[in-house]
Amino acid sequence: MSEASRAARIMTQRAANRRLAFALLFVALGFLGFGFGLVPLYNSFCQITGLNGKTGEATARPAGGVDLSRTVTVEFTSTVMPGLPWRFEPMVRRLRIHPGEPANAAYLAVNLGGTRRDGQAIMSVSPEQAATHFKKIECFCYHKQALDPQQTRLMPIVFFVSRDLPQEISTITVSYSAFPVTEEVALRGENRRER
Repeated sequence: MSEASRAARIMTQRAANRRLAFALLFVALGFLGFGFGLVPLYNSFCQITGLNGKTGEATARPAGGVDLSRTVTVEFTSTVMPGLPWRFEPMVRRLRIHPGEPANAAYLAVNLGGTRRDGQAIMSVSPEQAATHFKKIECFCYHKQALDPQQTRLMPIVFFVSRDLPQEISTITVSYSAFPVTEEVALRGENRRER
C-alpha cells in the first residue's frame, strides 16, 4: 500500500469519525432536550386525557346547572410519603353530590415533627375515566404547604363533577399523597413554572 493511499484512507477515516461524533452529540442533545420537555408534555397530556388520574382545573363554576336526576359518591383518601412527619387526612371521607353541583371538602394536616416542614400534595382520581370530569375550582394542592412544629392546618378543596360524567360511574375516589418538599425541589418547581 502506497503512502498516498494510506494517508487518504486515514483522512477518510477521520472525516467519518467526525461525522459520527457530531451525530452522537446531536442525539445526546436531543435526548437531553426530550428529558427536560417530557415532564411538562406528559403532565399536559395527562390533564387533557385524564391519564393517571390527573384532573383539570376549572376556572369557573359549572355550566348547564345541576343534574338532580342522579348522585355521585366522592370518596377521599390520603397518604403521607416517607420523610414527611405529618398527619394528613380528609375531614370527610365520603360526599354524595349531584353532577354540576359545586362542593367543598377539606383535609387536615398536622406537623408531628420538631422542625418546620414543607410538603405538597399531589392528587389522583379513580376510576381513570372520571379524572377529566372531576374539576377543581380551588385546591390546596396548587401550592407548597409549610407547617411549623405541631401546627395544624385545614386545607380546602372546592370542586364539582361535570354533568357529562359517564352514567356507569357512580363512585369517584380522590386520593391525595403528601410529599416532603425540600428547598432544591421547590427551586426546580419554580424554574419549571418560569419556562
